[in-house]
Amino acid sequence: MGALDHLSNIFDCSTGSSKKLKKRKQFQTVEIKIKIDCEGCERRVRKAVEGMKGVTQVEVEPKQNKLTVIGYVDPSKVLARVRHRTGKKAEFWPYVRYDVVAHPYAPGVYDWKAPPGYVRSADDPQVSQLARASSTEVRYTTAFSDDNPTACVIM
Repeated sequence: MGALDHLSNIFDCSTGSSKKLKKRKQFQTVEIKIKIDCEGCERRVRKAVEGMKGVTQVEVEPKQNKLTVIGYVDPSKVLARVRHRTGKKAEFWPYVRYDVVAHPYAPGVYDWKAPPGYVRSADDPQVSQLARASSTEVRYTTAFSDDNPTACVIM
């Protein structure tokens, strides 16, 4: 906002004194998981969000069933619009790259429905606790490891 815009907002008498300023939305990336079967579904999903105010870029990845919206948007409004316009079940992207997680094959983290290279995000403390191995487990697994030749003479 420039100085003239600021002064005109201060001295504006046309709307009354109870004028509320709108909060600006942040520039962000919204990732949504939605089932995309064919090119028609891809086109429908793309058109559902391209017309939204504040959207600068839309990427649809049909192989991963992923929609990425970039711009000055509210994530909950994008999700609601996709659900309403397409009639499909949609949710926020629940996956992270598997190399980000310490133990990607732990019971609460691994998801066979996830796209290749992704696992479910583990923000739950019980799931992340299951993913950590105890010190005795680590000791036994490294004792018979081929990477540690001095650990066990029997092998």
